[in-house]
This record gives sequence, C-alpha cells and structure tokens, in this order.
Amino acid sequence: MAELKVNLCGIELDNPIIPASGCFGYGYEFAELYDINCLGTFSFKGTTKDPRFGNPTPRIAECTAGMINAVGLQNPGVEKVISEELPKLKQCFHKPVMANVSGFSVEDYAYTCEKLDKEEQVGWLEVNVSCPNVHGGGMSFGTSPEAAAEVVRAVKAVTTKPVIIKLSPNVTDIVAIAKACEEAGAYGISLINTLLGMRIDLNKKAPVIANKMGGFSGSAIFPVAVRMVYQVAHAVKIPVVGMGGVTTAEDVIEMMMAGATAVEVGAANLVNPYASRDIVADLPRVMEKYKIEKLIDIIGIA
Repeated sequence: MAELKVNLCGIELDNPIIPASGCFGYGYEFAELYDINCLGTFSFKGTTKDPRFGNPTPRIAECTAGMINAVGLQNPGVEKVISEELPKLKQCFHKPVMANVSGFSVEDYAYTCEKLDKEEQVGWLEVNVSCPNVHGGGMSFGTSPEAAAEVVRAVKAVTTKPVIIKLSPNVTDIVAIAKACEEAGAYGISLINTLLGMRIDLNKKAPVIANKMGGFSGSAIFPVAVRMVYQVAHAVKIPVVGMGGVTTAEDVIEMMMAGATAVEVGAANLVNPYASRDIVADLPRVMEKYKIEKLIDIIGIA
C-alpha cells in the first residue's frame, strides 16, 4: 500500500500536498466543494500587520500556460484574520494550517508572526520575502541574503513554531539566499514564488494590468521551479517545500525527487478548484506506476 506521509519541520502530514497561499483563501471557501481535510495542509492567504485593499484593477492577465497577477496582498490584517478568519477555518479544517506572512519592514514581519504564533491552529509560519506585486516590501527582502537573514532572525526571536522562508526566483543566486536563511535559523525554505511578468494590450497599447507587472505563475514555470528546488535542496540541510507550476501527481513526484519534502499547488486551484484534491487522490496510482512504496524514500533522489 502506498505510504503518502511526510514530516515537515517536525509535524507529520498525511500527504505532501499543500494548496499555496493566495490560491486557497482561508480554506472555508473550498470546503464548500469538498472535504479539505484530505490535504496535507494549506497555506492561507498572505497576511500583513495592517489591512490592505491591494493594487488597483485590473489585476489579472492570462498567458500561454499561465497567468500574471498583481493582487497586491489584499487581506483584512492580522487582527481580523485571528478574530474572524481562523474561527471559520477551524470549523472545516482540523489539522495544523500554514500561516503565510508578508511585511513592509522587519518590524512588520515580527509583529504579525508573533501574533499568529500564539494561535493553536497555526502549525508553521511561511514568511514571504518574495512577493513581486507590492512596493516598498515583500520581494525587496528576498533579493539579498543579508536582508532575508535579518527577517529570519527577527521572526525567530518572537516565535516558537517552525519558520519557513518563501523565496523569490527573481534573483541571480537563489542558493546564497537560502543558505543565509538556514544560517539565521530558518526551519525550512519554500520556493518558488512567481516570476516577474508582463502583458501588453495591443488595442490599448498599454500594459494589461494596472500595476504594469505582476507575478507569472502556472505550468509554464514548472521547469524553473524544479531547477531551483534541486539547487536549494542540495545546498541546505533543512526541508524544502517546492512549488511553481505543479498541476499533476506526476509533477509532485518530480518535485520531490528534486528535493522537496512537501509540494504546494498554486494557480492550478484557480483553474480547477478540485485540483489539489484530485492530485492527492491520484498519487497512489502514480506511485504504483513508478514502483514507489513510500514518498519519503524519493525526497532528493534525483
């Protein structure tokens, strides 16, 4: 019988499938469609210290084999996430959840993580230093080893739960940044966030989205994600959560062979709301096809 369990930073998951932040809301929206407890866990919508309306519309542009978004971290702020969103989530999801945190300063990150760290439902803190859709924060911390390490140290000083740092692919040396995060005390690394992309409306002769540029995601970026997961997983000793263009159970196996302990599914959920559920259900078939008995045996095997 196929064994799907994996261990992510000391917490056991029934399977490695994790819907990615920004693509699964706070869970309860998808719980209206299926029992989301079939998932390993999920990463809820990126949360900031203060409420954010996000970027002006239009925010979405379609691409061949993908999409560009510039939502801009729209969220109600950490206080309302704790008082309103988490209680609703608890009604439909009975496992530890991954809290995704963004900020515009080191102090912002520390404040929001300290608040969420106290919540019983939160199992991991996924600290996003890689969002390309906001100005004056987000990705600016993830393009420098020193800046990323500073965020890690600040968050670690005020939290007790596993801190996973989400990195940007929009850098020259992803390994140097990952190693700096590991040395600063990160429990894990998740990657990749979106690539920076752009579309132009030929009729209007102007960028399609109001922000001009945004995060490019979807199946087109999968080879880039596999390459970066492979590079980082072979350079650090902490777990790697792989993501970027994952759409099938085969993609999950490939990502794990590259070195991922768990795998996040992003844009696929926006195309097919049952995508993550279907990937979980299909994993035993794919494991049998490739003569895999336990998923933990293939992590980093490539």
